[in-house]
Amino acid sequence: MKAEIIAVGTELLLGQVVNTNATFLSEKLADMGIEVYFHTVVGDNPARLEELLQLADQRSELIILCGGLGPTDDDLTKNVLADHVGVPLVQNEAGLIALNEFFAQRQTTMTPNNLRQIETLKDGIPLPNRTGLAIGCLYKGEKNNYILLPGPPSELKPMFIEQARPLLEKEFPTTEKLTSRVLRFFGIGESKLVTDLADLIENQTNPTIAPYAKPNEVTLRITAKTTDETSAKALLDQAESEILATVGDFFYGYGEENSLAEVVVDLLKENQLNLTAAESLTAGEFQATLGNISGVSEVFPGGFVTYSKETKANFLGIDPELLEHEGVVSEVCAKAMAEAALDLAKTDFALSFTGVAGPDELEGKAKGTVFIALAQKGKATIVTENHFSRDRAYIRHSSVMKGLDMVRRAILNKI
Repeated sequence: MKAEIIAVGTELLLGQVVNTNATFLSEKLADMGIEVYFHTVVGDNPARLEELLQLADQRSELIILCGGLGPTDDDLTKNVLADHVGVPLVQNEAGLIALNEFFAQRQTTMTPNNLRQIETLKDGIPLPNRTGLAIGCLYKGEKNNYILLPGPPSELKPMFIEQARPLLEKEFPTTEKLTSRVLRFFGIGESKLVTDLADLIENQTNPTIAPYAKPNEVTLRITAKTTDETSAKALLDQAESEILATVGDFFYGYGEENSLAEVVVDLLKENQLNLTAAESLTAGEFQATLGNISGVSEVFPGGFVTYSKETKANFLGIDPELLEHEGVVSEVCAKAMAEAALDLAKTDFALSFTGVAGPDELEGKAKGTVFIALAQKGKATIVTENHFSRDRAYIRHSSVMKGLDMVRRAILNKI
């Protein structure tokens, strides 16, 4: 079944509200084997919504409308859809009881416009609203099918999960479902990744492979269409194996909500290792990134932020003459910072960051020049010279990601 999602609300077009409902619905529909082909946002305008419904009728079998079910004059979604399919709106008795109870409990007078919230399309299937007052609806037409859902996510999500999804599974049973797996990569750009995997991507059928560029990393979503989980896993495993045979050196983990920092913290915990850091140009961003992860105190006792020469000398004990002779933007300085931090914190690893975030040069080094050192207990210190681009924030973020990957590779003996 082909589906599309229409979000109704001028506030969405103005950027005052983010359309998270479409993301949620697409994910849940995909799990059911219903493919979403279009996302559209339209303002609170009856003519434009009607125009969009006419277009949707030509290309989709299931049309889901979100928003515009409230009591105000700009909540016109139900009225426009009722006119579109040629049926009247009727009051829902259960909704009316809930509405009266709501105002009685609060000991306030209900204004007549609130009755609009409990109207549904005649011959439609009402969708009760456990967390709000506006009633949803599933309307089955001769060719097209429509679902009306409230706009607030706190109402839409439970209504879809508890009411709409069971109805869809009952009314439109499907044997095929979509199962996805997300692979995450660092150290390779999207264009290079796509080039290296060109044969797989160009010849894909089932499963499909879709790349997504994110700040300083790339994800691949592999999606299989099957009738059972065992077949889906086999298809995904085969595709993953072929992908990693080509670009596996850059793969670091799974999942849409995962991150390189979480992977590194998990690896440190699993191997009973710990880490400190001495930061210059990143000004504590690396340590703040670690601090966002629950339970990080098990593997991160603390660190140092040494922005100036004086703090590098005073906090870390680095020889001021070395700093004057070699400069702070240097391999020697990065190595000295990491080794001093390792000695002071008594940890298994210590990272250091020093460089030029810009916009100007420093010590004759161009903007984006960054030295990152990884000191390791019982092993030689590794120093990398990097040349990052874009603005200060991106250079600093790039430095943090590179440092995390150095730790990951060191734990896995890949560096």
